[in-house]
Amino acid sequence: MPVHLTSLSALAALPFDEVIDVRAPSEYAEDHIPGAISLPVLSDAERARVGTIYVQQDRFLARKIGAALVARNAAAHLEGPLADRSGGWRPLVYCWRGGQRSGSFTSILQQIGWRADTVEGGYRSYRRLVVAALYDSPLPCPVVLIDGGTGTAKTRLLAHLEATGAQVLDLEAMAGHRGSLFGLVGTSQPSQKAFESTLAAQVAALDPSRPVFVEAESARIGRITLPPTLAVAMRAARSVRLSAPISARVCHILDDYADLIADPARLDAILGQLVRYHGRAHVAEWRELAAKGAFAALVEALIATHYDPRYSRMSRAEAEPLALPDLTAPTLRAAALRLNSRYA
Repeated sequence: MPVHLTSLSALAALPFDEVIDVRAPSEYAEDHIPGAISLPVLSDAERARVGTIYVQQDRFLARKIGAALVARNAAAHLEGPLADRSGGWRPLVYCWRGGQRSGSFTSILQQIGWRADTVEGGYRSYRRLVVAALYDSPLPCPVVLIDGGTGTAKTRLLAHLEATGAQVLDLEAMAGHRGSLFGLVGTSQPSQKAFESTLAAQVAALDPSRPVFVEAESARIGRITLPPTLAVAMRAARSVRLSAPISARVCHILDDYADLIADPARLDAILGQLVRYHGRAHVAEWRELAAKGAFAALVEALIATHYDPRYSRMSRAEAEPLALPDLTAPTLRAAALRLNSRYA
């Protein structure tokens, strides 16, 4: 009997050993239920082929060809990824809208003897829960913003807060971006829907009786847009403003952006994007510092000329100041313990 999803928190509590997404690889790549594995019963090309036959030729023929393809792909999954599953294994299967793809694969699994079920309404029903959580409902607990200029180790402080028992939403980790022009982590960000799935799952796990610490961000992190529920909560949040000596900030940035320093071409391309803000002469000086390997001087110049002036225009006057003598792990842990005690 198809499983009716009532909430994201209920999804995590369902009595299944594994969640299987049988949609095409491109659908899975755009977004999927967190933790689901991809076992497509039709590839992208096969799905397009069957759909074209269904619309332009004959529905019966499309179903017959589709069934053959599903059976062939199901056999590959059974002999491959699922070969080691025991008789007591219980999977939950979904496709786009809980239709033929998930139904066909689940029927095969059931015939083997596994207690497989489908998701009623498929991915679409799951996506409606995500939208309800992030667009239609208030955040379940109060927010405390960790604010501060570039290089004040806000993200590392979040990690220490989490390690000391606080609730944390690390938006930059979810978005695959450090929130600045230099901030891409890896080669690409997740899709907007994938970011929202990760965020919604973490929001659903929050304890409403306790605050959650979030790093102050603009409305966008790279190309990811913060959904309304979170944006509204962040605007109404209490705020802590970090500060630290410039030397500590420079060292922190050099460590945090080591991947960028190791890629001269990428760094130069990003510096080139600053021409529209500071003009060619300034940027030429920064490019020269990078070319000479004078990265500490480059970072200090960027903080003084690019980042701090922008931060001073955006920072909250009412934020509680927290001056740190350095940004070492012991100092950040001590700060996390104080904040956790103060706001818990």
